[in-house]
Amino acid sequence: MSTLKKFAWLSVATSIVTIALKMAAWWVTGSVGLLSDAAESVVNLVASVVALIAITVAERPADDDHQYGHSKAEYFSAGVEGAMIFVASTFILYTGVERLINPVPIESLGLGLAISVVAAVVNGVVGTLLIRAGIRHRSPTLKADGKHLMTDVVTSVGVVIGVALVWITGWGFLDPIVAIAVGLNILFIGYKLVHESGMGLMDATLPDEDNQAIQEVLDRHRQPGRVDFHELRTRESGRWRFVEFHALVPGDWSVDQGHDLVETVEQEIHAALPHSHITTHLEPIEDERAYNDVRL
Repeated sequence: MSTLKKFAWLSVATSIVTIALKMAAWWVTGSVGLLSDAAESVVNLVASVVALIAITVAERPADDDHQYGHSKAEYFSAGVEGAMIFVASTFILYTGVERLINPVPIESLGLGLAISVVAAVVNGVVGTLLIRAGIRHRSPTLKADGKHLMTDVVTSVGVVIGVALVWITGWGFLDPIVAIAVGLNILFIGYKLVHESGMGLMDATLPDEDNQAIQEVLDRHRQPGRVDFHELRTRESGRWRFVEFHALVPGDWSVDQGHDLVETVEQEIHAALPHSHITTHLEPIEDERAYNDVRL
């Protein structure tokens, strides 16, 4: 089993454990805030299963129908996770408003809070692991899954604070108000996840620091009037970076000379940006036709 799948299974297991804990906390207290927290964990479980499926698909090698691989499947997962967060936030907001209108007394707050804190700690630890693994392995699915768990932590913290205030002050209306505030917060986080997923599907360019690293490699090999580069385009798909550029060299160079230059440049870009797929086009610098296709 691959490393990414192991992390995905960890996310699924974590979601199951936290659902059990949070449902228990809601059952002993009757708190709408804790019920909302449990509802988000159910969404987490669905999202974790989707993430596992997406990673499984993304790891498939390129084939005749998908010659650039299946890595974009990860963006669908990130988008689904964002959409699931929207669903959770809608449920939380509805439940919070309904309980604000029709208040219900809360019981056994101490035990409920303790259970919720344990669930938050579990989510926080696993969420941090998933985000770090997503960054290390360039997996948008793991990063989205980790962020999703961290939104659950934010939810739990907010709910615990709200329920604790109810316990201390006796003001029952604070419970649904906190639930509504948490719902609005995770709604915003869901929007950011959907936006990031959409940018990946739209072939957005690499981050500025990655593009700058490529430019630095190209600048090291530029020779005024003899060697230049243009038509640089970049995009990313899942963990893969795609880089394309044209290399302009003297027309009297041999094929070997031009190829040696391009191979050196590509190796340096690979060293600076692992998981890069690089496509180059060699052109004579004196030929005007080499500049007719410059668009960016």
